[in-house]
Amino acid sequence: MKPLLPALLLGLGLSTATITPAAAYPVDCAILLCLAGGWPASAECAHARAVFIRRITPWPIEPPLQIWNCPMRVSFRGEAKPLERLFDIALRGEPVPLVSIPETPFAFQLVQDRADVDISDPAFDFVRSIRVFEITYQQRRSSDGDCNSWGSVYMGSYSDQGEYSRRRSSVSVVPAASDLAVPADCHNYWHRSVFVEWRDYEGSYGHEEVHY
Repeated sequence: MKPLLPALLLGLGLSTATITPAAAYPVDCAILLCLAGGWPASAECAHARAVFIRRITPWPIEPPLQIWNCPMRVSFRGEAKPLERLFDIALRGEPVPLVSIPETPFAFQLVQDRADVDISDPAFDFVRSIRVFEITYQQRRSSDGDCNSWGSVYMGSYSDQGEYSRRRSSVSVVPAASDLAVPADCHNYWHRSVFVEWRDYEGSYGHEEVHY
């Protein structure tokens, strides 16, 4: 898979001579490829990253990558792998039919909340590396001297097939890269944010935090 990724990234704006405009393919395909490549510098990847972050900007908070909106079966060719199908979508700019879908064994079908192909291969670990933390924490000293604190954390993550789920978590699991910094003594403190982290295809770490 590694030799294929540079060619895929070329299809997202690093070489403008061989591609059609970004509007030719769904933004989630661009997010998938740009995230894998560490958000390389291009207009397409800048737009993809903006959408990725906007989705976690309250309210409402959405899955930052909605892989079920990237039709990897649209360019089915024999036993082509998912990343190779993405190459077709990004590089050739094939339109994605949402109505009047041809009646063929491999016609594109919308899949609810998961990828429409098997992405359990380790090549897609960068999808499963995405975690979203919805963080609320407050601390204050009461009039009688007691230290009162309250925290609420929800974590969103992706399954093997790209399904996104959200569950209650705890302040202790919030990544160190977050701005959350609970004072050691009982100073008045308030923190409210959405934090997202990921690793690209090569394992390099990235994150973003939106305060509100």
